Amino acid sequence: MNQVTKKRFIQGAVASAIFALSLPAMALKSDTQQPMTINSVKQSLDLEKNVTTFTDDVVIKQGSIDIRANKVVVTRPSSDSDKIVIEAFGTPVTFYQLQDDGKPIKGHASKARYEVDKQLVTLTGNAYLEQLDSNIQGDKITYIVPTQQMEAFSDKGKRVTTVILPAQLQEKGPAANKNSSASKSK
Repeated sequence: MNQVTKKRFIQGAVASAIFALSLPAMALKSDTQQPMTINSVKQSLDLEKNVTTFTDDVVIKQGSIDIRANKVVVTRPSSDSDKIVIEAFGTPVTFYQLQDDGKPIKGHASKARYEVDKQLVTLTGNAYLEQLDSNIQGDKITYIVPTQQMEAFSDKGKRVTTVILPAQLQEKGPAANKNSSASKSK
């Protein structure tokens, strides 16, 4: 493998890493400092099109991050290295990661797409995200990483479903109990 080929292969692997790191918003900060491993039955590189493809039982691990897919395709246009697109396909694509607060976030979809320049994650096809017992499910979920904005959509005739457990969202401790007591006495 010549130097140019090695460089492009590494860029594809780095792009996969960006995808892995961007799915959950509040990921463990230490994950980015951990080594990344991408395993698959087959890996191929098209130098002319700047496309790296990982196929068959793809497993991406870095720290607490665990992404599994049937196929991951990393496309890097030669004219603009910022426009990297990473697409993962599976039955389903699954991911898991711990957040800084120790709570896990996990999810799945038929397809996951990450546009690096827009920092936009799109999950399509039975998209599902879960944190503890709260979850959201729809045909499509989009997430803008820097602004932490999410939207969920469903096909015609279907609806987006969200389950929120208030007890898991509330702050616990003396200050929360004190405020609760004060509002009851008014």
